[in-house]
Amino acid sequence: MAAPEFVPVTPLTSVRTYESPPRRPDPWHNDRPGDFDGRQPTADGMGVPGPDQGYALKLANDVFRRKLIHGDVDTADVIAGCLGIALKRASLFGRAPVSHDLRVAFTIWGFLDVSPDNELVTLREVLFAEIASPHHYGDARRIVDSVSDDVLRRSHTQVEADYTSDWRSLITTA
Repeated sequence: MAAPEFVPVTPLTSVRTYESPPRRPDPWHNDRPGDFDGRQPTADGMGVPGPDQGYALKLANDVFRRKLIHGDVDTADVIAGCLGIALKRASLFGRAPVSHDLRVAFTIWGFLDVSPDNELVTLREVLFAEIASPHHYGDARRIVDSVSDDVLRRSHTQVEADYTSDWRSLITTA
């Protein structure tokens, strides 16, 4: 750290300069037990990896928790069910999740709508029941897989317009 001008320094004191860290002689090897050898594996039910996915949970709790209209579905179940959709959308674009990803997920299932269709309410009460429990991972995957990649690639304003005109067009299993 540089000293202030008023601190006396003798002229013979050597000035500290930048030094690079010592060279590391051995290259890094992928030899830890949890590391993949090659590319990320893909298969049904494995999801799509993306950067900084935990940020979506922070956004859901900080920004959207107060805005959700969920009736008989528990708030934790709403967030857990829609979080996978938001993360899938973000990873399709190759980026970390943003608020629009969550907006799309909550809009598709009508959790931001003041008066959603009764058929949708009944459907989501069945699908989202106890989904926050880790024992229901398969059910959470079914919710994520019920929304096609084509729908998730649309802008959030287009998804809102499609939800208003016909919410059934956004969900493939309904």
